[in-house]
Amino acid sequence: MSEPSTSDNTHDLYAVRLGKLETMRAGGFDPFRAVFEPAQTSAQAVALYRDDEENSGTVTVAGRLMAHRVMGKSIFAKIQDRAGQIQLYARREELGDDVFAAFKKLDIGDILGAGGTLFKTRTGEVTVRIKEYRLLAKSLRPLPEKWHGLTDSEAIYRQRYLDLVMNPASRERFRTRSRIIGCIRRFLEERDFLEVESPVLQAVPGGAAARPFVTHYQALGKDFYLRIALELYLKRLLVGGFDRVFEIGKNFRNEGLSRRHNPEFTMLEVYQAYTDFRGMMRLVYDMIQRICDEVLGAKDVERPDGTVIHLGGEWREAKYKDLVREATGDPDWFSHSRDEKLEKARAMGIEVDAALEDHEITNDVFEKRVEPTLIQPTFVTHLPKELCPLAKITEDDPTTIDVFELCINGQEIAPAYSEQNDPLVQREMFEAQVGDDIQKMDEDFLTALEHGMPPAGGIGVGIDRLLIMLTGAENIRDVILFPQLR
Repeated sequence: MSEPSTSDNTHDLYAVRLGKLETMRAGGFDPFRAVFEPAQTSAQAVALYRDDEENSGTVTVAGRLMAHRVMGKSIFAKIQDRAGQIQLYARREELGDDVFAAFKKLDIGDILGAGGTLFKTRTGEVTVRIKEYRLLAKSLRPLPEKWHGLTDSEAIYRQRYLDLVMNPASRERFRTRSRIIGCIRRFLEERDFLEVESPVLQAVPGGAAARPFVTHYQALGKDFYLRIALELYLKRLLVGGFDRVFEIGKNFRNEGLSRRHNPEFTMLEVYQAYTDFRGMMRLVYDMIQRICDEVLGAKDVERPDGTVIHLGGEWREAKYKDLVREATGDPDWFSHSRDEKLEKARAMGIEVDAALEDHEITNDVFEKRVEPTLIQPTFVTHLPKELCPLAKITEDDPTTIDVFELCINGQEIAPAYSEQNDPLVQREMFEAQVGDDIQKMDEDFLTALEHGMPPAGGIGVGIDRLLIMLTGAENIRDVILFPQLR
């Protein structure tokens, strides 16, 4: 067995632990082949304790050894499982010399199972007086120092398994993530939405303006793309007669890494026939209220800087153009030429690429000067039509579309549209956007629309961003178990 390249101290500890394992195997015991089935979690075992200890019964628990204190002929230890920690108490006269000696040689990080009776120590801690135990896996590497946990951010993200072992807050955050996703599913299923799965490998990457990851399909002899959005396949299902559909799945965008962006991220997309973007407003509002009630138990969320986000009550609604005019202090902003907007943006101290189109300059201003200020829930409505080619054009303003972006915590959480179902207009809007190697025309989707798609509302919710807001995390990597790193 090869030994890892580590610091001298860690190297020595590895060698010592490896020696213990080899001694066990030489004596005929291989811990990695041991079988043990716990009957209770740590929390369930503690709940079984009765003041009349004889009626508490016996328990069998299993977990990772987190503390180990030898006190002469007795040992106090703590193991950790998915529900928390429980204390174990071993006595030599009950276990016998050999078993007690083996228990004494256990290392922090070892995984073991134990059975015994419950009692309460003089400090009031419910403890298992073990009658038997079994080593189930030998830890060859030491855990991080217990008093400080795992604090280095790179190690936290690269070795998430150690972060979960050492940091209760991380474990709870990912439990919360799971509960929130489960809550979303129940909420939508109760409203008669059908959960579906769409292709991850796509011949044409569509549904968003983003750079895709490219892969090669050997059997077909052609390039395919990891999906950048779920949208176009889900809308095909509206054509097929599934009036209410949703998917929770991974999207992939070959773009930058930052505190708010990960190239692999989780999206919820929901499509409902016979409604519009205002129907999606009510849907996402109700969904987040449900999460607050069922999972968080509160409708106020505190940010790391101490600011409180109020998710209850009515949410603000504001038009995109009004917010841009307010941020620039220019009521005539949308009447200026592209070059005038570029000059004014730079005068505001905003770094803008000179190659950007008119609407892209405006959106740069919005993203840098408006969006970061939208801490409280805000529906930003009626964006420029060039930004969302899949939405319906506003009837009384042909320069905008019937959409909203829900912004909370200074970032977009969920865009929603009155979906464009006119195949002729949709083709025109696609053609206006196609023109480089990234954007491609999805002819099959247009053919589907030509068969007739009912009027519909659709929404996409960035699950990772939602989790950042709801859990008070500071970084998208804090809510993704295994984020990409440089």
